Amino acid sequence: MAPAPSLTQKANLPAPVANGKATSGGFDSDYYTCDGDGSSVASRVSVDLTGYETMDAPPRYDFYANTEVWGRRRQFRPSLFQLLVLCLEQDDSRPPMYEETTAGQAGGQDSSEEDEDEQKEPPSEPTRFGWVQGVMIRCMLNIWGVILYLRLPWITAQAGIGLTWVIILLSSTITGITGLSTSAIATNGKVKGGGTYFLISRSLGPELGGSIGLIFAFANAVAVAMHTVGFAETVTDLMRENGAVMVDRTNDIRIIGIITVTCLLGISMAGMAWESKAQVLFFIVIMVSFASYIVGTIIPASPEKQSKGFFSYKANIFATNFVPDWRGPGGSFFGMFSIFFPSATGILAGANISGDLKNPAVAIPRGTLLAIFWTTVSYLIISATIGSCVVRDASGVLNDTLSPLSTGEECVGTACQYGWDFSECINNKTCVYGISNYYQSMSMVSAFGPLITAGIFGATLSSALACLVSAPKVFQCLCKDQLYPLIGFFGKGYGKNNEPIRGYFLTYIIAACFILIAELNTIAPIISNFFLCSYSLINFSCFHASITNSPGWRPSFRFYSKWLSLLGAICSVVIMFLLTWWAALIAFGVVFILLAYTLYKNHTACLVLTGPPSSRPALVDLVSCFTKDLSLMLCGNVLTDGPTPSVLEKTMNDSHLNWLNKRKVRSFYRGVVAADLQSGVNVLLQGAGLGRMKPNVLIMGFKKDWRSDTPQAAHNYIGIMRDAFDLQFGVCVLRMREGLEVSNPSQSHGESLHAFYSRLHINEPGNAAATPQHSTQFQKKQGKKTIDVYWLSDDGGLTLLLPYLLTRRKRWAKCKVRVFVGGEAEKKDEQKQEVLELIKKFRLGFDSVEVLPEINQPPQQMNVHQFEKMVSRFRVDTNSKPDSNSGCASQHQEPWMITDQDFEKNKAKSLRQIRLNEVLLDYSREAALIIITMPVGRRGVCPSTLYLAWLDFLSRDLRPPVLLVRGNQENVLTFYCQ
Repeated sequence: MAPAPSLTQKANLPAPVANGKATSGGFDSDYYTCDGDGSSVASRVSVDLTGYETMDAPPRYDFYANTEVWGRRRQFRPSLFQLLVLCLEQDDSRPPMYEETTAGQAGGQDSSEEDEDEQKEPPSEPTRFGWVQGVMIRCMLNIWGVILYLRLPWITAQAGIGLTWVIILLSSTITGITGLSTSAIATNGKVKGGGTYFLISRSLGPELGGSIGLIFAFANAVAVAMHTVGFAETVTDLMRENGAVMVDRTNDIRIIGIITVTCLLGISMAGMAWESKAQVLFFIVIMVSFASYIVGTIIPASPEKQSKGFFSYKANIFATNFVPDWRGPGGSFFGMFSIFFPSATGILAGANISGDLKNPAVAIPRGTLLAIFWTTVSYLIISATIGSCVVRDASGVLNDTLSPLSTGEECVGTACQYGWDFSECINNKTCVYGISNYYQSMSMVSAFGPLITAGIFGATLSSALACLVSAPKVFQCLCKDQLYPLIGFFGKGYGKNNEPIRGYFLTYIIAACFILIAELNTIAPIISNFFLCSYSLINFSCFHASITNSPGWRPSFRFYSKWLSLLGAICSVVIMFLLTWWAALIAFGVVFILLAYTLYKNHTACLVLTGPPSSRPALVDLVSCFTKDLSLMLCGNVLTDGPTPSVLEKTMNDSHLNWLNKRKVRSFYRGVVAADLQSGVNVLLQGAGLGRMKPNVLIMGFKKDWRSDTPQAAHNYIGIMRDAFDLQFGVCVLRMREGLEVSNPSQSHGESLHAFYSRLHINEPGNAAATPQHSTQFQKKQGKKTIDVYWLSDDGGLTLLLPYLLTRRKRWAKCKVRVFVGGEAEKKDEQKQEVLELIKKFRLGFDSVEVLPEINQPPQQMNVHQFEKMVSRFRVDTNSKPDSNSGCASQHQEPWMITDQDFEKNKAKSLRQIRLNEVLLDYSREAALIIITMPVGRRGVCPSTLYLAWLDFLSRDLRPPVLLVRGNQENVLTFYCQ
């Protein structure tokens, strides 16, 4: 009679596979059949980091990235279905491995097409810009907009030179602080496309980043309309001066504006290279117009210019224009500030195209801050010079000079001192010239007026073009992350630069709608609040990251202050309400509505099988650390007594919630009555939740008594886990050396139930006030211990997310997270760097990674024998000779029994768990908590008792609590907008 197979017969783990065959000393490649863990050839990529052939993939960059690298095969994580289900007994239908494909293959191309693609030349590099052309010039052009030429002289007339400087400096202070905050955020790691949305979502999360990014994109779309209307206004005035009128002034502005924005749409859709060339041309035109203006202020004034109020530099004009002269319903400091502020809001034009920059971390700080400085200087110079040269009111009539016989006593206005009498139009308020009345005053002052007109065209068109490009770029990134419904359509990109063509059309439609307003002074205040809201969030995100000492906050730009950032955020909010309180309320209302939606939509929940919560306080306390203020916790209890009124009353008893509230644990409680535990848990899995907030993680205690309990109980326990996997739940199992249960005197009925059921549910513990509040180690401060994370298989990131959530709690904050991964001794440093780079992209702040080649070594013989002894009770007796039919029937009736074939097929994984326990004992004896990726047993291949033996041996004899984690193979960690 042949003896039963033993793990000690081949106790060595298989050596890495080469050319489809195991090397000497390992298992044959044919060992892994369809019923096993996967084909040996396909599993080659897994062997390096797992030590044996398996479908279960190690952590990889491709599983999380949204983009593909040319020439490198794209890999995809296996699904839960692929990991769990039993494939057909056919040589040609082995279980699918996690795929390695190129983009073409993923799209359905055959291998011949793939080979042809691989032989092609790599795609040409998209256009990338440096800090001068990509950021500084772009920001300066966006800041130098319509307000500079058409409204700054008028604002100077209203507020006076003194208060105009205050308005300019206040605006520049806010934008300067925001520029410093932006620089700090931009240098805190690699910057990709998405501009403002990317920057805020990196620091405060994609939910808040999405809400402010959506508003910022909308504000830029409206800014396109503002600058286009400024251009159309200038063209209309020139037409009227030459007697050309299409309909009337308002409709002429609308017609010209729509035609203009259509042309700009064509330029932007031609690509970033053409758009950048147009920006350089606009920059040159503006600089020439500035030179013409400065020269014009020095040249002595002609009689015609004097009649329009220009007298060159005069001390009396400067003194008169230094003080304010408020006029009209909007004549106030904050009224002028609301009109001017949009001219200072172009500081993010460079950051908004961060994906098109050569080195965003260098270009954004340098270009943005220099742009703010030079544009602030230009605003101060223009307001001072125009206020020193031009009076507020003039008639433009050459005959309005003082008569030699006039005494001048009745003459009104500063111009009287220079031989001009504009008293009549001043008294009648009919003056059409002067900086209070004539928007084209800079053109009148200029040495050559058409150059100022060209400058106006350049400033307005360049700013409109920059906003037309910025809005779709930000919106595209937001759409790709699918934070909101119905917008994913606009995330598609075209061409080598991934141009958001659909976003361009959407921005065009929004801009066209606002162009129809045709009034610059009405459009400008609309976007002021939206930009201020964006700036307040950027500053707050910088302050928040600094004040919380986030381990992931390490900007290379050091010239920022968290307190300055907070000041900038507060000033932005205060000014929003001082400008237009109702518009500020609308702006913040939109932000909070969008934020509430994303939080509600993405609100995850944990279903915890506590039984009565007071029976397993340690389980309650640990899960509370994960969910507090972040997600929903639901304590589940299954009663297997008959559905009598008394039992139903127990499921709805408030004592459980009272106990939770007294413990200060935010959790819901749900009790159900079912025929057995597994069916009851299945009801909870499918029916528990609150509205759209449904559980997606099942957390349960480990069944320590599975060997002394009935095999059916162990089978049902694993059945609960498999039901959860089938419903796409992640599963976590907590094991503590001292156990999870505490005994309560009032639990008199619980002892009469089966030991397995008492492990997961206990009947009503009685009044919560009388139920003791047992303290657990999860309520204590953990000090400077470690949280050891064994990230051995990629489950979507849940194994990494849970320790991150723990470290955000005060009692765990001082703990250091150590991440352990499998690997090879020869490639240890290289593999460590790869995992570090991957974790860095998640922005979790974990910087301790250790590669463990020793997990691939064979386990100790003593431990192998102990494992065999553990499962011996559940082995099929090989000495008996039942006929084949009766054997199959017995296996069907007792699916928990382990046959020789089952034992042999799962030998590598069994040895793996034994060896992992040895590694855990070596490295993590003093840890505060051990979190390890839970292995997966294939249905129909790994009997439930063998799988439970894996979990038991893996976590045995460990002093720290052990949390076995297996996500649902879907990403819970994401590279947002990559």
